[in-house]
Amino acid sequence: MSVATESGTYTAPAIRQTGILIGDEWRPAVSGKTFSTINPATEEVICEVAEGDAEDVDLAVHAARSAFESGPWSKMDARDRGRLLLKLADLMEENLDELAALETLDNGKPISDARAADLPLAIDCLRYYAGWADKVHGDTIPVRGDYFCYTRREPVGVCGQIIPWNFPILMVAWKWGPALATGNTIVMKPAEQTPLTCLRLGELALEAGFPPGVINIVPGFGPTAGAALVNHRLVDKIAFTGSTETGQLIMREAAATMKRITLELGGKSPNIVFADADLEAAIAGAEFGLFFNQGQCCCAGSRLFVEDAIHEEFVERVVARARQRVLGNPFDGETTQGPQVDKTQFEKIMGYIESGQQEGAQCVVGGHRRGNRGFYVEPTVFTNVSDSMKIAQEEIFGPVMSILKFSDVEEVIKRGNETTFGLAAAVWTSDVKKAHRVAHSLRAGTVWVNCYDVFDAAAPFGGFKQSGLGRELGEAALANYTEHKTVTMNLG
Repeated sequence: MSVATESGTYTAPAIRQTGILIGDEWRPAVSGKTFSTINPATEEVICEVAEGDAEDVDLAVHAARSAFESGPWSKMDARDRGRLLLKLADLMEENLDELAALETLDNGKPISDARAADLPLAIDCLRYYAGWADKVHGDTIPVRGDYFCYTRREPVGVCGQIIPWNFPILMVAWKWGPALATGNTIVMKPAEQTPLTCLRLGELALEAGFPPGVINIVPGFGPTAGAALVNHRLVDKIAFTGSTETGQLIMREAAATMKRITLELGGKSPNIVFADADLEAAIAGAEFGLFFNQGQCCCAGSRLFVEDAIHEEFVERVVARARQRVLGNPFDGETTQGPQVDKTQFEKIMGYIESGQQEGAQCVVGGHRRGNRGFYVEPTVFTNVSDSMKIAQEEIFGPVMSILKFSDVEEVIKRGNETTFGLAAAVWTSDVKKAHRVAHSLRAGTVWVNCYDVFDAAAPFGGFKQSGLGRELGEAALANYTEHKTVTMNLG
C-alpha cells in the first residue's frame, strides 16, 4: 500500500497482526467474523480484523485468570515486571517510525504529531511505571493491644480495559503501565475504528517476554466484545476511556458483579483568557488547545472565554491562525490537521456546526467539509456564542471552537462551572493571585495556567462530575489497580 504526498510516495507500514491475542497465540474469531478498519484520509479499507465477541472474550479472560493465579506472572518478582515494561518501551522506541505510521494510517492524525507526541509520551509512560513496579508497598500500623498490624497492596486481578480511538497507542500505555506494574493481567478491547497499533503492541509485548495470558487483546465492537468484558464474572476491574454515555452504561452493568471501575470520560473544558494575559501565548494556546488532534481530545478547550476588553482583537487573531492551519494528507510533514476518524464522527461534527448556525452563533471561519474524499472538516470558529447553545453545552469532539465573552472574574468562574463535565480547564493571566483563585474555583480535574495540554506520566489526570471516576497517570493510577489488605497478628 502506498500513500501519495506532495513530497512523493510514502510506503505504508506492513499490517502484521489482524487477529485476536489470547495467551501467546494469534487466532481468528471463534465466529470467523471480521470487520474492516478504514483509512479516514481516503475512506479505503486498510484491512480486515478479527471481530471478537463473547466467546473470544471468555477465552481471553480465562487465559488472563490462569496467568494471574498460577502462571509465572503470579510468581514473578516486582523488579522483573519492571524490566519487562522497560523492554517493551525499548522495542517501541526501536520501532517508533513504524508505529507512528501505523497510527496515522488507522487514525488519520498527522504523522508529525504521532512521531513527536503520541509515541514519545507512550514510551515515557511505560518507563515511568516500570520504575514503580518494585515501589508499591503497604504500611505498618501501631494498633491498640499486643498485635502486629500491617497492610499489603495486592493486584486487583484480571482487568478489562476498553480504550478509545483518538489516541490509540497512548491509551494502551496509560492502561497497561499501572496495571502491569502492580501485577495484574489484562484483556484489552481496542476501539473498532483503530485496532492496528494495539495489535502491534501485543506482538511487541510477546517479543519483550511477557508470559502468555498476561496481555490479551480482543478487537471487536462495544455491544458485543465490550459488553461481554464488562459482564464477565471472572473480570475483577474495568478501566474505560470514552464517552460519558458509555461510561454510565458500564457503571450500571458492572454493578451486578461489583467490579472495580475507573472511567475517563467526556469534557467541555473552559479555556479562560483575561485581558492581562500574554496575548500571543494565549492565542497560540487557544488554537492548540482546541484544534490539536483534529479537536478529538476529551480535554479540548472548546469553550473559549475571552474578556470583553480584548475580545475583538483576540477573535481576529485566533481566526487568522485557524485560517493558516494546513488541512490535508496526514502523511505530509507540512500537514497540521488530518481527517476526523470516521464517517460517524464527521457527520456528528457537521451536525453541531449546523446547530450553531441555526441557534444564532456566527461562524467566522470554516464550517464546511474539505474535498470529497476523506473525513475532512475545516477548522471552524464560532463567535456570538451563548452558554445555552448546544455547541456550548455538548461535547463536539471536533475542530469547532466556540468563543464566549465575559466581563469579570466571578462571572467567568460561575459560567465555567455551569456544565455537567469537569475534566479540564485553563486560565491565562499575568496576575498570580488571580490565576490561583480561578484555578482553585474551577471544578475540574486538571487546570492549566498559561499553558494547555501539558501532560506528563507523573501528573494525575481525570475528571470531576460526569467526566469520570478515578485518575490515570502518576502515583494516583496505582490505586486503581491494587486492593488494600490488612493483616493483624496476635503477639500475646
